[in-house]
Amino acid sequence: MTQPLMPKATAVWLIDKTSLTFEQVADFVGMHPLEVQAIADGEVAQGIIGYDPVLNGQLTRQEIARCEADPALRLNIQISALPVPKARGKGARYTPVSKRNDRPDAIAWLIRHHPSLSDIAVGKLLGTTKETIAKVRDRTHWNSANIKPRDPVILGLCSQSDLNAALIAAGEKPGSAPLPDLSEDSAA
Repeated sequence: MTQPLMPKATAVWLIDKTSLTFEQVADFVGMHPLEVQAIADGEVAQGIIGYDPVLNGQLTRQEIARCEADPALRLNIQISALPVPKARGKGARYTPVSKRNDRPDAIAWLIRHHPSLSDIAVGKLLGTTKETIAKVRDRTHWNSANIKPRDPVILGLCSQSDLNAALIAAGEKPGSAPLPDLSEDSAA
């Protein structure tokens, strides 16, 4: 069952304006009956203005009257005639300016430690273009002299779960990356 908008405010209105039981109100708004009783006693939700579920189309007066007559009945939320908004896709991922210079480092790390990842997968994971990936791979990137392979998870460019999902999709076992050779980093 879907929840009403603003459940506490709806509970306040139902307690003040109807003779429904605490269990009926609690079941409708998705709260515990003791919390509804505390609202009725004035211990909780002080200062919250009641939100009329009849006025906003979530209940009808007939539904309230039906449930007031029999405490064993439960309120049913009215189905909205409004169309459900479509969920937006993720779209382009925003990377803060301070992290944009870290992308080539992350690309180099992924190319070195996970060569089975395709350029498309790396691009989706880090929010970069195939052109940038190719330039880092070919060492024709404008800043290639300063690129040091660094883990994109530590840099905050992707989450570990996203990286693991990309590795599984590429047919690689997550966590199978070799440990970095520390002698390279100390020589730099």
